[in-house]
Amino acid sequence: MFVSLAGGEPLLRDDLSDIVEEIAQFHLPFVTTNGYLATPGVADALMSAGLWGVSVSIDYADPARHDEARGQDGAWAQAWRAVEMFSAARKHDYQRVNVMAVLLDDNLDQLEELMQTAAKHKAYFMVQPYGRLKINSRKFEYKNGPVAPRLLEMWRRNRNFLSNPIYLSKFDEFLTGGVPGCRAGRAFYNIDSAGDVAICVENKSRPVANLYTHSQYQLRDRLRAAGGGNKCTACWYNCRGEVESLYKPRSLVMSLPMFLFNRGQADGQAMGRWGK
Repeated sequence: MFVSLAGGEPLLRDDLSDIVEEIAQFHLPFVTTNGYLATPGVADALMSAGLWGVSVSIDYADPARHDEARGQDGAWAQAWRAVEMFSAARKHDYQRVNVMAVLLDDNLDQLEELMQTAAKHKAYFMVQPYGRLKINSRKFEYKNGPVAPRLLEMWRRNRNFLSNPIYLSKFDEFLTGGVPGCRAGRAFYNIDSAGDVAICVENKSRPVANLYTHSQYQLRDRLRAAGGGNKCTACWYNCRGEVESLYKPRSLVMSLPMFLFNRGQADGQAMGRWGK
C-alpha cells in the first residue's frame, strides 16, 4: 500500500523515522511536510529508514507571497532548503522528492516557475486543487475559467511534472460541480494518531472503526459499508484523484511509469519520456 504520513506537521514527531522504517518493510511510506523543521539529520534518517518519497508544500514562486500565505517570514526559503536536504539525502534512485502546490485563486501563473525551480533542485512537482472542506469556504478556490488545458500544456513541457494527466484533466469538472464516484473507504482511507479509521481525511471526525478495538476484517467491512453509499464530490485531492486513476486502464498505464521508473530525469535532462 501507498501510506501517506501527513498532518498537521509530521516532522514534529521524534519517532517519525521509526514509523517510516516499520511501514517500509511491506509498503511505500510517503511524508508531506511544510519543510520548516527539516534538517540534514532528519532528512538522512528518513531516507535511510526507507522513505519512498517526500513532498514539500510550496504554493508560490514568489517568496513574499508564500511567506504571507503561511504567516511566517522565511517559510519559502526554508521550504526550498528542505527540498535540497531531502534531495541530497536520497539513498536509492526510486526515492522521490516532490514540490507539492495547491492550485489557488491567485497562483496559476506561478506554477510553471515552481516546477522549473523544482527541477533545478532535482525534485519533481505535483499539484492539487484547493478543497473547501478544510474551512468550509470557497474563498481560495480557482475561479478564473478553464484550467485543465493549461495544466496539461505545462505537463507536456516539463518532464518533472508528475501529476497524472487524467487526474489533471478533471480539475475543471471538480471546480464546476465536482467529480462523482468517490472511492473513499474502498480505494483509500484515513487513520489518525489515536487509531481511529475513517473513509477519508475529511471524515476523520466520524470514524467507522479503530485499529485497537476492531479486527482487520471488521475494519474492511465497516469501511466498505461506509464508503459504499458515498456521493461526496467536495474534493479532488491527490489522495483521491491519483489513487482513483489507478482503477481505470488508460490512466493506470499512464501512472505506472511514475511508480516504477522516473518520468524523465528530475533535473530536466532529456533521457526519454518515461525514465532512464
